[in-house]
Amino acid sequence: MYSYLFRQIKRIIPPLSETERIALRSGGVDIDGQIFRGKVKKQYQLPLQRIHELDEIQPKVEHVLKTIGSQNIYPSIDIQKTLQTIAKEGLFGMIIDKKYGGKKMSVSTQSNLLTQISAYNPSLGVTVMVPNSLGPGELLQHYGTEAQKQTYLPGLAKGHYIPCFGLTGPHNGSDATGQIDSGTIEKDEDGNLYIDVTINKRYITLAPVSNLIGLAIHVSDPRGLLPEKSQEGITLLLLEKKNFPALEQSTYHIPNYSGFPNGTLKGSLSIPITNVIGGPAYVGKGWPMLMECLAVGRGVSLPATANASSKMVTTAMLSYIKHRKQFKIPLCKMEGVQEKFLKMFVQTWIIQSSVEYTNYILDTGATPSVLTAIMKQQTTERARQVLQDGMDIYAGSGICIGENNFFSKFYQAAPVGITVEGSNTLTRSLIIFGQGLNKSHPYIFPIVSSIEADDMDAFRKHWNGLMSHVAVNYITSLIPFSMNTQGRLALVTRKFANLSNFMALLAGGIKSKQVLSGKMADVLSNIYLAHSVVWYHEHFLQCTHDPIRDYCVDILCAEAEQSINDVIRQYPFPLLRPLLYPTSFPFTHMTGFSSTIFNQILNDSFLHAKLRENLYTKDESLEKFDLLDKLSKNDRRYKVLYDSIISVGEYPI
Repeated sequence: MYSYLFRQIKRIIPPLSETERIALRSGGVDIDGQIFRGKVKKQYQLPLQRIHELDEIQPKVEHVLKTIGSQNIYPSIDIQKTLQTIAKEGLFGMIIDKKYGGKKMSVSTQSNLLTQISAYNPSLGVTVMVPNSLGPGELLQHYGTEAQKQTYLPGLAKGHYIPCFGLTGPHNGSDATGQIDSGTIEKDEDGNLYIDVTINKRYITLAPVSNLIGLAIHVSDPRGLLPEKSQEGITLLLLEKKNFPALEQSTYHIPNYSGFPNGTLKGSLSIPITNVIGGPAYVGKGWPMLMECLAVGRGVSLPATANASSKMVTTAMLSYIKHRKQFKIPLCKMEGVQEKFLKMFVQTWIIQSSVEYTNYILDTGATPSVLTAIMKQQTTERARQVLQDGMDIYAGSGICIGENNFFSKFYQAAPVGITVEGSNTLTRSLIIFGQGLNKSHPYIFPIVSSIEADDMDAFRKHWNGLMSHVAVNYITSLIPFSMNTQGRLALVTRKFANLSNFMALLAGGIKSKQVLSGKMADVLSNIYLAHSVVWYHEHFLQCTHDPIRDYCVDILCAEAEQSINDVIRQYPFPLLRPLLYPTSFPFTHMTGFSSTIFNQILNDSFLHAKLRENLYTKDESLEKFDLLDKLSKNDRRYKVLYDSIISVGEYPI
């Protein structure tokens, strides 16, 4: 029987490309593996002890924010002064090891600082974010030769080097390594190898101001000059601008008027092979290097910026709806506004909880690539919804640019987070579940690997495990052991694990079923976010039974339940659908508007304090709203301040 199964599965499974194989082997598995098993162990761990690094750098961050202000920083004649201000306070060296002059902060501290900076000035947040994620400091620390590290890391930490990393171009966006710039290996008169390449990169953050440039290109060796033919492929290079005058940085983009440096890299270059990050031995090894390091941007930087925008606008809107009147009553008394604001708060709370939980996971040393993809897609998407609902409430004041419009800079920047580090459409439809099924499922990849290795004993072991896994999750997906919030989440988890087993029958066909894959990604993401909320309340707030927690989890479960039912209705094997119908939700209990929850949010000072964590207290908008809250409505100053807030900005013709 096993031999027959072995042959049949070997016949139908598509071969894994080298790109897919690298992606599956990059990063690790954490709670996502438990979710695919259908049972998540209770997360009893307390958060890691926070060291006092945040207290140490906080005054420096505040100095930077006070000095630079809240306006767009590029284009500006003061851009170099701005960069030096950031560098002087050590904000370009957050991830760099202390032995190279950096600060080597914990993930939690990095995230908190980026949240604070981005909540005050989104364009400044992006400017600080890039040197502390992909490029190219993270690559140098992981793969650089010791000589490269000694040469460049101290300069990066001190801000002497302003880095960028050129990956995308006119013909390679989401498909980052598709039609990428190509170079060939050549040899000079002295026998030294170099790479001839014409580059055309765009959408490169910090490109207009960078003097240390990382590049990703495809290297070919038509003359057989490399030691091994297998070295052809994606290669990562490091160029110091002064050594490459032919490198053009003469044009820039305006990313939705977000006001951070972004531009192009062009030119025909001859680059010594010694400029390969990691040295000549790393020619052709660029893709796994990128896969390992992209997780920083996905899991830390972009979620921090999403956390920043959602927290800032929700906090400001909380005061705004108390004071702004229409029809002679405050907006907070109108149910239509209450419903919108409640959605804003819930999404913000989910983002904040998941950021804290993911920071904790990453600070343990874990490298969960599926979870970081979830965080990138979900936090930026949910932050966009927060901004959309907020704009509906802020109305005319929101769409008019002016000094008192606290909203517009975040609204303009939202599409940036949606697009960079892999578009959300791609991440949702192809990566989260597609990669997760192979990587995080306890048996799928081991079975495939045993077949590829022609290992019948390993195949038999993993197949038996899979059959047991399928039977247990199918049976338990029919049984709601408890109808409280925790029981509902457990049932959704079991149903997801069961449905994942049926989705695995599609094999390589999942790639073409992107609607189904996207909905399964939504379920996986919602389950992870729900566990984040539970963990956040238990370990950060020390409250195990809280209406806010239950409300957020119920909403996430309801969204997941709806997606599960959608997948079952659209499952492409009609003969198997009867097996799945009993595992669908006979009704999807959609958690609706709750005036009780809204009033708790409106009046609970503890919630307000948590919402304001990592926001810059000297922000002009927050200070105005805080003063408004303190003044009596009969005070003359109240009307003056109120009028200034709602007037936004007016300009002479």
